Amino acid sequence: MGIGAVTCALASAAVAFISDIVLLYALTSLLSVIAVFRILNASRAAEGPEDVSPVKLELTYRLGAFAFSLVLGLIAASAVALEIDPMAQVLIISNAIGYGIGICAHNAARPTIAFGQLTLVCSPIVIAALFEGSVAAAFLALTIALLFPAMYSIVSSIFRALRDSLQAADRSAALAAEMEVIAMTDPVTGLANRPGLNRRLPEVLEQAEGLYQIALFWLDLDRFKEVNDLKGHQVGDAVLTTIGQRLSKLVEGRGTVARFAGDEFVIAAAVESRPGASLLASQILGEVRRAMRVEGERIEMDASVGIALTPDDGTTADELMRHADLALFEAKAVGRSQVRFFDRAMTADLNQRREIEAELRLALTREELTVHYQPIIDLATGRIRCFEALARWTHPKLGEIRPDVFIPIAEDCGAIVSLGNWLTGEAARAAASWPSDVRVAVNLSPLQIRAPGSALGILRAIREAGLPPERLELEVTENLFLEDSPHIALFIEELSRAGVRFALDDFGAGYSSLGYISQWPFSKIKVDRSFVSGARAGRKSDAIIYAVAQMGRTLGIEIVAEGIETRKQVRLVRAAGCTLGQGYHFGRAVPSEIAAQLLAEERTAGAARQARLRAG
Repeated sequence: MGIGAVTCALASAAVAFISDIVLLYALTSLLSVIAVFRILNASRAAEGPEDVSPVKLELTYRLGAFAFSLVLGLIAASAVALEIDPMAQVLIISNAIGYGIGICAHNAARPTIAFGQLTLVCSPIVIAALFEGSVAAAFLALTIALLFPAMYSIVSSIFRALRDSLQAADRSAALAAEMEVIAMTDPVTGLANRPGLNRRLPEVLEQAEGLYQIALFWLDLDRFKEVNDLKGHQVGDAVLTTIGQRLSKLVEGRGTVARFAGDEFVIAAAVESRPGASLLASQILGEVRRAMRVEGERIEMDASVGIALTPDDGTTADELMRHADLALFEAKAVGRSQVRFFDRAMTADLNQRREIEAELRLALTREELTVHYQPIIDLATGRIRCFEALARWTHPKLGEIRPDVFIPIAEDCGAIVSLGNWLTGEAARAAASWPSDVRVAVNLSPLQIRAPGSALGILRAIREAGLPPERLELEVTENLFLEDSPHIALFIEELSRAGVRFALDDFGAGYSSLGYISQWPFSKIKVDRSFVSGARAGRKSDAIIYAVAQMGRTLGIEIVAEGIETRKQVRLVRAAGCTLGQGYHFGRAVPSEIAAQLLAEERTAGAARQARLRAG
């Protein structure tokens, strides 16, 4: 616009100077003033001051445009009417017509302005040419008049293209905004999902900076998978939605809630202090634990919670998320339904855990793992009836690593399948050299049972070891059957048909159910050590042991008392009806060569007794 205004003003000044006519000098001065006004107004509009409305800016632009076009048209018409130098006429007429044509394209988005300027700049020239009376002037008027329909077609075409483009851009922007909302929202609960939390959390922290603390709660629902599997995904989704609504209402106005993963929620909320965060955590658990009714069923849930607090536990979203996750891991490690605040020591524990995890993957290839065998004794004869195979790990630098440390790590990182298969193979090879009436027992992890081809792997291991299937006992815990999985049923059925025996381990420590005993082919039940030598030992536990033993006698199932440490406990469990015993009183877990030596000594002692009987 500025270049066009300056060009036309210079052309008008040149014509006025060549003709030396006062009218042209006056019109040129007026044109120059309008040009300066338009340039200043456009500069002001580009800066976009907040105190000036867009409507006012457009009005001043429209008035300036029309005034400039009219004055320019009058200068060109005056040049025609006053019959000045022909080249001067060509100069000003070409500038005026060129300006009129150019401005149509420039203002095509505002057709009224475009046609208004074209009309104001060209109409005076047409009128002057017609009054001039010559043939050439008439044809000049005609050719200029033909510009109107031509430019109308061009402007209309450009306007439609611009309008369609803007509408398409608006639709695209609306669709993009809608897609962004969908991408940031969990479809089940309507809460923010992980990407939504990643966007929202930094904003929450920025708003709170220096004003109040932000507590980040990472919540994991306990046993949600059981609800999902046993009652269906529709019920599971309803449970998630209900809990999400409750949490959102709880922190409304002071925080945000997101469904981070399958059964995990993350809550970021403003708190005044650490005790305030602890109080809010209790309220969160209260909302989760509050019973809900879904499709006519009463459902109760619980959760574990990890908490990280600004600024002590971090000031960025990544720090808080990482530390809350560590706190949640600690809460789940010490037991369900726990709340834990982040502590710096957790980082050291995590580093140690990662080190053990990395070393565990190499332990098998380095032959650092060994198998020890703990005897299970016949309480009537005192003879060894079975050995339980237990994994032991002696690291060259870290020393002996306890099973209760590396077994959970192996389960979490997936190494438990390889570890379990190796343990079964080693135990089968050792047992193959024992007397035929002595069995070997191996604990199985639920992850190992669910692994594809796990049953075939066990059968292959005992076949390669030359161990008859009936001499292998696989010990499983009650928690395995909380998941009604067809994989578990197929695993047990396939191995039972082959002759492998199953034992129910740690009976009474979990969610005991007589339904499991009647449904699955258990040949042995192992009463948890807590009833024999733990804190629960006493008159009530003795009664429970007696009841279990009587049930075993009726069903033809052997009952093993675990954790026997004294002669008194031997007498008690034997009197209660237990047939087998296991514990430090009979011996700790020993390497395979010592286990073989114990069996050899037992055979020798038995042979000596038989010889004395024959001699007597």
